[in-house]
Amino acid sequence: MPLNDERPTSTSSGEDQGSDVESSSERCDSMTLASDLDCSRESFSSDCSSKHCTPSSSPPKTLTLDEVMDAGRDLFNLSLSHEIVVNQSFRMELNTIPQDSLGKMVRDNLHKAFWDILEAELNDDPPEYGQAIKLLEEIRAILLSFLNPGANRMRTQIMEVLDMDLIRQQADNDAVDIQGLASYIITTMGKMCAPVRDEEIKKLRESTLNIVALFREIFRVLDLMKADIVNITIEQLRPVLQRHSVEYERATFQRILDKTPSALDHTTSWIKSSLEELQSATIPKEQADGDGKRQQVVPGPFQVINVAFLRILTGDFFKGPLPETLATDETRLLEIHWQLQQCQAVNEVLLIVYSTIGGPIQGLPSLSDRLKRMISVLLDGMHRPDFNIQESLEGISAQICCELNKSLTERNYPALTPALQATLTGQICSITQKDNPIRTLDRVQLYFMALLSDPKSQLKLEQVPAGLTAIKPELTLLGAKFVSLVNYNKSVYGPFYADIIRKLLFSNNPPAASFPQDTAQDSVTHN
Repeated sequence: MPLNDERPTSTSSGEDQGSDVESSSERCDSMTLASDLDCSRESFSSDCSSKHCTPSSSPPKTLTLDEVMDAGRDLFNLSLSHEIVVNQSFRMELNTIPQDSLGKMVRDNLHKAFWDILEAELNDDPPEYGQAIKLLEEIRAILLSFLNPGANRMRTQIMEVLDMDLIRQQADNDAVDIQGLASYIITTMGKMCAPVRDEEIKKLRESTLNIVALFREIFRVLDLMKADIVNITIEQLRPVLQRHSVEYERATFQRILDKTPSALDHTTSWIKSSLEELQSATIPKEQADGDGKRQQVVPGPFQVINVAFLRILTGDFFKGPLPETLATDETRLLEIHWQLQQCQAVNEVLLIVYSTIGGPIQGLPSLSDRLKRMISVLLDGMHRPDFNIQESLEGISAQICCELNKSLTERNYPALTPALQATLTGQICSITQKDNPIRTLDRVQLYFMALLSDPKSQLKLEQVPAGLTAIKPELTLLGAKFVSLVNYNKSVYGPFYADIIRKLLFSNNPPAASFPQDTAQDSVTHN
């Protein structure tokens, strides 16, 4: 049942995110990704994939306004359907305009003018009903839109009671029972509304407001009911969309690409940079082909795309344009990126504490949990531009020293000396330095690359590298979320990625019938 005051955002609380991950993971596991990735693999050795997916420049094309509008509608539909599928808590809510904004001032003034005119007309002697009739027409249309196709009896009743021709005749003779019509409208709304709106209907029935204020409240509740209807429809459509989401999103994106050939430019740059990174990071190897000739081993396509996704997670990719194929998951990826940064910082601080103090604080899970919670709280929001990381680390150092001294003295150990406290503070405040040996980025990358490259990534979630055990629960949760998003993205956009990589690798020399692959590539086909 639709809930009160919910926002249609892709972000959610930790509990909602957890449930989203579980459902999304189950969905991705149940999807037939093998066939989708087989299609990707075929496209590396043929030209049968998406015709516009090429890193080379497309011929200049002037788009008409209609084409731009069509592409915009397709993009909106793609984003909406994707949000419904991957976000189980997605709900529609009435638009809220920020206070003191120009838009709110304009809207409020227009509404005030309408209701002032209505009140002035009804207070005339004799009353005028021009505005009231327009109001009743709109209410009738809204009520009729709530009905199911088979609700003929109620439809007939609404049309009879809110008969505009009859009401106009009554208005000409000053015989409109405006209060009676309002009572009928409220009664009808009570029959149609969701149970969550029963209290609102009760307030309308018991209202002692004047007729104009009552109609304003009626419209407010009707707006809430419209949002409820939309949310009920979303719940009904979600299972259908989940069954056909991959095909629908891929086809919709292809239509966008047909209308705007540049719709893969950022994606191409993203993949190209990952390919160049792989080529520069590895020493060229050679292997003998069937004829005894020597040929260079190039990075495999699945290895390239896995590295590309890893760069999104652990790099500073969000500072530039995001690949078009990741636009629908931008908020979710950004949240995972921020949470991972915070987890890494928490882990690095804990590593410094335990390596510096050593034995006296080993084997105390309650102390470790307290330190971890405290550090997490003080680093919350560290991604914000106005967050002073150095100041926070100094505060964390002071709190840690206080907590450690308390724990040590309770167990008859000597408190930390001023020199040791200064050393601890200096090491903690230095974790922001990129060349600091305590930084755990490499281990985090190894963990996520292992998840992306393994066909049974769920079994590897608990296999956290040494040095990351302090944040194992958080890392496992983030790994499940990230792999779920990546697997779903690959299933939708796999053919596009395949064609881009094929053109990048073989723009001058077309590939042979078979494509050399590494073990990482083979494993991803099962994701």
